[in-house]
Amino acid sequence: MFDKILIANRGEIALRVVRACREMGIASVAVHSTADADAMHVRMADEAICIGPPSSAQSYLSFPAIISACEITGAQAIHPGYGFLSENAAFVQAVEDHDLTFIGPTAEHIRIMGDKITAKDTMKALGVPCVPGSDGGVPTLAEARRVAAEIGYPVIIKATAGGGGRGMKVAQSANDIESAFQNARSEAKAAFGNDEVYIEKYLTTPRHIEIQVFGDGKGKAVHLGERDCSLQRRHQKVLEEAPGPAITPELRERIGKVCADAVAKINYIGAGTIEFLFENDEFYFIEMNTRLQVEHPVTEGIFGVDLVREQIRVAAGQEMSFTQDDLQINGHAIEVRINAEKLPNFSPCPGKITQYHAPGGLGVRMDSALYDGYRIPPYYDSLIAKLIVHGRDRPEALARLARALGELILDGVDTTIPLFHELLNDPDVLAGDYNIHWLEKWLETHF
Repeated sequence: MFDKILIANRGEIALRVVRACREMGIASVAVHSTADADAMHVRMADEAICIGPPSSAQSYLSFPAIISACEITGAQAIHPGYGFLSENAAFVQAVEDHDLTFIGPTAEHIRIMGDKITAKDTMKALGVPCVPGSDGGVPTLAEARRVAAEIGYPVIIKATAGGGGRGMKVAQSANDIESAFQNARSEAKAAFGNDEVYIEKYLTTPRHIEIQVFGDGKGKAVHLGERDCSLQRRHQKVLEEAPGPAITPELRERIGKVCADAVAKINYIGAGTIEFLFENDEFYFIEMNTRLQVEHPVTEGIFGVDLVREQIRVAAGQEMSFTQDDLQINGHAIEVRINAEKLPNFSPCPGKITQYHAPGGLGVRMDSALYDGYRIPPYYDSLIAKLIVHGRDRPEALARLARALGELILDGVDTTIPLFHELLNDPDVLAGDYNIHWLEKWLETHF
């Protein structure tokens, strides 16, 4: 086992890893920009080291700064959290070249899954169901017209190197294909420096279902059920729950086994998430995230496992501490993402927290790095807290969420907390009857 781990991240996820390290008796090193000198993860870690100015490119995304911090502090491994360098294959290679351990998958697996076309081809070969679409990239408008006519409208055009909803355009009919194709390519070029796109059938009312997988890197893997992440705005998740309201035990077992078998075949190591669109009881692969997800606490809630602890264990060469038979669902969990944003436009709202009180009680977990007087910097993502609740069933989890939101005090900046108060009064949310388009339509009339 490692003696010391450096955490190449900030905010609540860095604090989450610090806590896991402390429980395992491992020393932790926090890195931080000058803007984060007073951050909670810096205060809580055993050591802290400044790696640069506020700009992410000069601090949290700087290979030399992070690897130098390892050398200075004697850290043997790096946990990337999520975001920043967590899915950067070149960084993983640099870590390994310096005889350090990356707590996550291999550079090869990150490369394969980071390219949407390669990922889809790989998953198809492994027996994972995929959305009907083009075989690889679509280089010309003429080819786009041919593929779209073949699979049938509506279609969605996606950037090969895409993510976060950028470089994605829908063509409802042949009249839309030219503008959608050109706009997707230009947006992809601007966002990713790569204008290659591919085409898939556009599903009209799907849910976003993701399967949590975990591998030991030696050919063993398990699945930890699904999360329903369908409540989204501009392809960004707002609320996640597990298990999914629309997923039966039979469906869970079928897709879970397919996913676990797939990652076992490629000797995948650590945590990963295979994401699907789900419609008419069928799953269609869209991408794989080769890292810990923001919403991992809902899976931890229903299975009673610590995924970060498990990541550290397998990275150190130890066996997984559970088997598939050990993993039995207990109750229901829901997470809401609290952002420092001003409604109704969801514009970022950095500033000073004047008063903060986290909710508590049975089945309530608050993942946050906030404290009274903390100043949220304007340089990073607006996610500032995650409120997670667990109950014996979905109605109890919903009631607990409403109660916890009522206890939460977070003053000084605008947040998305009012959104969740409103959502918990909506009959569709209470019934679990929603899809990936539901929230955006709801917002048109509520904010």
